[in-house]
Amino acid sequence: MTASRVLVLNSGSSSVKYQLLDMRDGSRLAAGLVERIGEETSRLKHSPLAAGGESRETTGPIADHDAALKAVARELSRDGLGLDSPELAAIGHRVVHGGKRFTEPTVVDDAVLAEIERLIPVAPLHNPANLTGIRTARALRPDLPQVAVFDTAFHTTMPEAAARYAIDVETADRHRIRRYGFHGTSHAYVSRETARLLGRAPQDVNVIVLHLGNGASASAVRGGRCVDTSMGLTPLEGLVMGTRSGDVDPAVIFHLTRVGGMSTDEIDTLLNKKSGLVGLCGDNDMREIRRRIDEGVEGDEDAARAKLAFDIYIHRLRKYIGAYYAVLGTVDAVVFTAGVGENAAPVRESAIAGLEALGLAVDPGLNAARSAGPRLISPEGARVAVAVVPTDEELEIANQTYALVGGDAAERAGQDDGEGAA
Repeated sequence: MTASRVLVLNSGSSSVKYQLLDMRDGSRLAAGLVERIGEETSRLKHSPLAAGGESRETTGPIADHDAALKAVARELSRDGLGLDSPELAAIGHRVVHGGKRFTEPTVVDDAVLAEIERLIPVAPLHNPANLTGIRTARALRPDLPQVAVFDTAFHTTMPEAAARYAIDVETADRHRIRRYGFHGTSHAYVSRETARLLGRAPQDVNVIVLHLGNGASASAVRGGRCVDTSMGLTPLEGLVMGTRSGDVDPAVIFHLTRVGGMSTDEIDTLLNKKSGLVGLCGDNDMREIRRRIDEGVEGDEDAARAKLAFDIYIHRLRKYIGAYYAVLGTVDAVVFTAGVGENAAPVRESAIAGLEALGLAVDPGLNAARSAGPRLISPEGARVAVAVVPTDEELEIANQTYALVGGDAAERAGQDDGEGAA
């Protein structure tokens, strides 16, 4: 029997998202979410996708990630998809920060765990939770390959001119201060799928990818390799996001400390959780912001705040499109992805409006049409394609995981079958 399944785990500080995929065709066998881990009101929602069964939901205390993964294993077993299945080839883990060292998916061993832990100071909100998920999964299946797939890996191809901040080199190196970038699995997947949509090879295409969700980032991809991206040392830099400020003058922090009397933690909370769209207008849901704008009347302060937030969001987005056009020199496509990018037609229209001199335009009818698949929204014959390509980070993690260990897993399964036959 060939082991062809990959379980993808995305462990957050109080949650675990998971998908089980069959790598023979990329189909999803099951998916789910455990949230509010450590609380009395923990919830597990499980969907047995392959069996066509109904979703199941349970509530009640789940003490920690160990208990959460054991609960996931039980739900999978109910559908005949348990972690003890010989068809499970590996578990792929999303790890947010891999620093400079991890440029590719990596089989986890003790040394890899130690390096991910060493990177906690540059990813204090994410890497600890990712580590917990890996350690728990290793304990449950110590015989199974555990693969770390890093958000930062796709961006390690950036040249030093793009990756370096203009600060003292020795200080930067001592504290690992540089631009790492994030959402890498999404940017990798979407840039490759955009090339496919255009009927061309990834190495022959230059793409600007706009990953617009609650977190948002842009990347410039030349021939399948990232040459610049908007997020930096942390996911705070770059575009305006749901609750994050994106680019600000660093002196704002000094000013808030000296004049505002704010602590480092208070400023951290302000910029990461109380800024962006929610800081500007009180909403981080683009649908609600557009509703406030569309239903507002002249003199309506609520609508005016929503419009200002939208305009700032679009202004920053257009700046990055222009900047990355200049970085790439020639552009074959600008592509929108993630929750806002895939679903908010007004964002796409406004971001591209006025860029006709760059060969960019949006067809109103194509832009307004909804579709679950990749599609072009630029007019026929446009010099630069404008596209919407749904992202699939779980599939990308599964693909990278299986590409790394699939052959070994198949060989192990064959040996096991041979031993059983003997």
